[in-house]
Amino acid sequence: MIKRVQVHCNSRLHMGFFDLNGGLGRKFGSIGLSLQAPALQLQAYTAQQLSVTAADSVPATVLAKVATVAEQLVNKMDLAAFKLHIQQHIPEHAGLGSGTQIALAVGAAVSHLFQLGLSAQQIAELTGRGKRSGIGIAAFEQGGLIIDGGRSTKPDSQTVPPILARYAFPEAWRILLIFDNGQPGVHGQQELMAFNDLPIFPESLAAHLCRQVLMQAMPAMVEKDLTAFGQSIQVLQQHVGDYFAPVQGGRYASRAVGEVLDHLQASGLACFGQSSWGPTGFAIFETEFAAQQHLQVLTTKFTDSNLSWQLCQACNTGAQVTVADI
Repeated sequence: MIKRVQVHCNSRLHMGFFDLNGGLGRKFGSIGLSLQAPALQLQAYTAQQLSVTAADSVPATVLAKVATVAEQLVNKMDLAAFKLHIQQHIPEHAGLGSGTQIALAVGAAVSHLFQLGLSAQQIAELTGRGKRSGIGIAAFEQGGLIIDGGRSTKPDSQTVPPILARYAFPEAWRILLIFDNGQPGVHGQQELMAFNDLPIFPESLAAHLCRQVLMQAMPAMVEKDLTAFGQSIQVLQQHVGDYFAPVQGGRYASRAVGEVLDHLQASGLACFGQSSWGPTGFAIFETEFAAQQHLQVLTTKFTDSNLSWQLCQACNTGAQVTVADI
């Protein structure tokens, strides 16, 4: 009998680092949010030989990444063959964590297929994910708004950043994603060079950002105060965006997305920014009605053909895994 495992997991926002200095023995430290969409869904089957297929809408580059992770796990764990089929994907190099979700989804599918009992952290370590941020791993495990404690700066440290706090994100709040389909975000070798070549991040500024997270963002989530939460995110976005500006071309990677975010700031919106290296931007609203009103204005005002928009909610649960005999 053939066994089938289906994994459905979600994209995430990376809202900023709060300690890029690393002087206390830990570096990075992240705050981020799991989203209901865009999402990745794939299926794994027992088979006679390893193969990877995909729906017509899935780019060849995504298929290749899934195949690479599958081969990596087969070689490291001496697994039997299996088949993978990708049904939907998260846009690549958009700042939404697609690479980590691919690795975790393939790992979870294989783990359930062969009853290996692997945790998301174990899969991340096997596939080389979570080197700077633990947000995507925690999003896969439990969803919600997540804060991690950064990575140890010890040379032999291989563990992924620990999760310090996790909050259920208010169900009524809506997230608007702003895509620039004309350019990818910084990734790969360019990303590695950025972290190696940029000057040392000031210790006093790292302390200031940590205070913003601890004394403003975290209490604001408990109290469901979007204005206070947004003010904290703005401080992170401004300082971290300006620090990365020499690499990404400005506070925001995309000129078109940056213009939208500047407009939102001028209109008094509290919570907005760029996710990770971008180019995707985000804005958060207290209600569906407010989000729809702003979206109507934005689509009328900003007509760049590379811009696209998506309204979604946060995801307060982890990946969904179903197993069946077929």
